[in-house]
Amino acid sequence: MKTINNYIEHTLLKPDSTKDDIIKLCKEAVEHKLYGVCVPPYFVQLAKKEIKKSNVKIISVIGFPFGYDTVASKVEETKKAIISGADEIDMVINVAAFKSGDDATVLNDLQAVIMACHLQNKIAKVIIETAYLTKEEIEKACRMCVESDADFVKTSTGFASRGASIEDIEIMRKVLPTKIKIKAAGGIRDRKTAEDFIKAGADRIGTSAGVAIVGTTDEAALNA
Repeated sequence: MKTINNYIEHTLLKPDSTKDDIIKLCKEAVEHKLYGVCVPPYFVQLAKKEIKKSNVKIISVIGFPFGYDTVASKVEETKKAIISGADEIDMVINVAAFKSGDDATVLNDLQAVIMACHLQNKIAKVIIETAYLTKEEIEKACRMCVESDADFVKTSTGFASRGASIEDIEIMRKVLPTKIKIKAAGGIRDRKTAEDFIKAGADRIGTSAGVAIVGTTDEAALNA
C-alpha cells in the first residue's frame, strides 16, 4: 500500500544551498524512504553519489525559476542534468511568452525539452507557475502540456508570490487526462496539507519539509 513517503520529493533549491545541505537532504530521503530529492543542476552529480544504490529518485530543474531562457539553453541544460544522473526533469514554462500569447514559442519550448527527456526515457514535468495565471490560463497551459506529451504538470516553483492551492489542483485535474499526473509544490509544510493536496488529485508533493511531513509514522498508509 502506498504511504505518504512515496509522494514526497524532498526539495532544496535555495540559491545559497551548500554541498553539506544537499548531502543532508539525500541522507534524509534515503532514511525516510522518500520518493526522491529535487536539487539544482549543479548538485545532481553529488546527489547521485550520495543516493548510491537506494531507490530514491533524483529530480532536477530546468529554466528555473523564471522559465524565459532560450529553448536551446533549456535543452542543453536538460541533457547535462540527465547525463549527470537526473531521473526526472522539472522544467519551467516560458511564462513571459505564455502571457504574451506567443503559443508557438511556448509549444516549441515544451516539446523540445520533453523530447530531450523522453529520448533518454526520463520523466518530464512542466511547471506552469499558477501564481501568475488565471483559471482560464491554467486550463490553457494544461492543454498545451497535453499537446506536448508531458508526464506531469507541476503547480509552482516556490519562488513566485504563492505556491500551490487546492483550487489549482482541482482545475488541473479536470483538464488533464489521467495519464498525466500532477505535482503540487510551494508552501506545503505539514502532513495534513500534503494529504489535502493528494486527496484533491496531486500525485507528487514537492516540499522542503519532507521529514516533518512523514514524521514518526513513516509506514502509515495514506487513505487517499
